[in-house]
Amino acid sequence: MKLDRYLPILRWWRHYQRQQAMHDGMAAVIVTFMLVPQALAYAVLAGLPAQVGLYASMLPLVVYAVLGSSSTLAVGPVAVAALMTATAIAPFAAQSAALGMQAAVILAAISGVFLTAAGVLRLGFLANFLSYPVIAGFMTAASLLIASCQVPVLLGIAATGDNLWQLWQGIFQHAGQWHAATATLSVLAIILLTLTRRFGRTMLERMGWHAYWAAMFSRTVPALLVMASIVLMRLQLPSLEGVKVLGNIPAGLPTLSLPSLDAALWQALWMPALLISIVGYVESISVAQNLAMKRRERLDPDQELLALGCANLAAALSHGQPVTGGVARSVVNMDAGAQTPAAGLFTAIGMGLATLLLTGWLSDLPRYMLAATIVVAVLSVIDLKVFAATWQRSRSDFLALMLTVLMTLFVNVESGISAGVGLSIAMHLYRSSRPHIAIVGQVPGTQHFRNVERHAVDVCPDVVTLRVDESLFFANARYLEQKVLEIVASQAGIKHLVLMCSAVNAIDSSAMEVLQEINSYLSRLNIGFHFSEVKGPVMDKLQHTPLAQQLNGHIYLTQYQAYEALSCVSSHGI
Repeated sequence: MKLDRYLPILRWWRHYQRQQAMHDGMAAVIVTFMLVPQALAYAVLAGLPAQVGLYASMLPLVVYAVLGSSSTLAVGPVAVAALMTATAIAPFAAQSAALGMQAAVILAAISGVFLTAAGVLRLGFLANFLSYPVIAGFMTAASLLIASCQVPVLLGIAATGDNLWQLWQGIFQHAGQWHAATATLSVLAIILLTLTRRFGRTMLERMGWHAYWAAMFSRTVPALLVMASIVLMRLQLPSLEGVKVLGNIPAGLPTLSLPSLDAALWQALWMPALLISIVGYVESISVAQNLAMKRRERLDPDQELLALGCANLAAALSHGQPVTGGVARSVVNMDAGAQTPAAGLFTAIGMGLATLLLTGWLSDLPRYMLAATIVVAVLSVIDLKVFAATWQRSRSDFLALMLTVLMTLFVNVESGISAGVGLSIAMHLYRSSRPHIAIVGQVPGTQHFRNVERHAVDVCPDVVTLRVDESLFFANARYLEQKVLEIVASQAGIKHLVLMCSAVNAIDSSAMEVLQEINSYLSRLNIGFHFSEVKGPVMDKLQHTPLAQQLNGHIYLTQYQAYEALSCVSSHGI
């Protein structure tokens, strides 16, 4: 077994070149400028000290660079995971800040254990069971909730709530207590951030800037605005009295230690950690696959599970919060020219330098600036088009989407994603238990057979052919039996029933048992039971069961051969 299968760094490091290092270094500078304010903001969003976001942006990045299979994914704190963290640790943080911090570290540790175990067991395929409408609905609702959570900070008031309804009730109750300077600066910051995000690159290109440098400079505008807001607060203008700042941020790198082994905390946090793991992995793998396709690179979903799991374990060891791949940072990382995961290593170094050298300045960073950064970032994730598109495609998916959105907004984030995932799985099981079964007939002049309800076909009055468009297993076999009973009861002259298995890729023992019961039932009525177009793996199983010897009919290679043998070939000829 090759070691580089589990340590992708061994595949690219031995060929690493100076030119690649230059590109990775430039990308790291841009991402670091972007990550510093985001790391602080997402730590505050999670209800944690600001430095926790910085701690979560160092060692986890190093670990992902060693284990990750994506050359562009930028790992670190993200908004949705921060909101879910805040919800999970709220009961403990209400008792004491230290207990809340312990809970956050344990949350990262449990998430790391889940993801690492899933990676070792190669369970990346499980993410496919999360439907797109549920994930899109959750991300949209969570973004609205996150933006709403920042409104009190933007207005300089103290309003809280567990859901959207309670939060906005508190905001309106404090309507007369808005802090004028904070509200004014917040509006200005949001306008500047929005304008530069949408039009900054275009304006710079029109001014004669090269497209690459215009894009990179526009990405650093949030960091420049953060610096400007710090300088503004340091001027100590009388008009800015009452504008809240982050306060003291300890300088220095985090110490490494194991998380608390308090069994009660671990037991209380395993479910929130599982949900954070699922949502974080889906968000991460989605952006990683998208960027990998653009670069025509190969991405290993199971390796990504392992890498993200170990990154979260590293976050727990270094007193950080849960981490995952960030959409915006990953796109910036690729656009900035990152060639290998070494860009993450360089970013970690940049974050370490920021933690050592800039904490004195960052202590004067106004909280409204972080809130404005969060609002502009999360509002860009909202996808309102998904509602109309899902309604047109599938009513059941739309139901799952709306349930996810409403539960997330008006109950809590855990209930929202749990309800959406639960309903999606339930609908999948329901659809799987009721496979599409069609009565088919011969297309005149051909050897093809199609659904009698959709095409003009020839049928034999005493022969019925059922085409099952699904593999047969314990959940849907009885549905097939029910259909056979209905057809036999409704067609008195039937002499033969043919099961066309062209779409049956697999069959289990429960389904085989049901087929034997159908055979016995039809035998008592002197009705032949036949199979056609049985695939090899299914035939292998069929031949090793009593049904092969007891079958009251034959197994035909093609449906046309079955029609020939049963004297039902179309009179139109071939």
